[in-house]
Amino acid sequence: MIQRVQTVFLFFVAVSMILVMVSTLWEQVNPDQTEKMRLTAWTLTTYSVMDGADGAVIQQRDNYYIGILAIIAAIIAGYSLSQFKNRTKQMFLNMINSLVMGILLGVTVYQSYEANTEFNPTVNGAFVLGFYAIVAGIILNVLSNRFIRKDEMLVRSVDRIR
Repeated sequence: MIQRVQTVFLFFVAVSMILVMVSTLWEQVNPDQTEKMRLTAWTLTTYSVMDGADGAVIQQRDNYYIGILAIIAAIIAGYSLSQFKNRTKQMFLNMINSLVMGILLGVTVYQSYEANTEFNPTVNGAFVLGFYAIVAGIILNVLSNRFIRKDEMLVRSVDRIR
């Protein structure tokens, strides 16, 4: 049901999880400005830097589990979006999705911390768009759950009056 605000929030949760899959989560440049490390949802890659542009790949490690968690969160948000007739099921799905996105956030922070300690422990890297999309997804999911709960309370109060 498009006219409900929680539908819009759930749609943007799915969009933010897709954004996590296609954008960079974390970046770090070494002090000599010769190498750059980039964490995405699929890989942790070390590049050589030439005149401000990314050069050759020095090292690449797969971390596909971040991408898989983002896919699972997007699928749960999409499925929850289609369950607008059963609000209790929708709230349950949103709680599971909050758990999945919390794990996704924790894994991302842990991976960036581990990469930072091996690459350049003196300076912290920078979280970029993909990381903040996870945070936005969590906030939007909580807001959608709040409005679903509000609708449920309204329906129950109307049923009591009858």
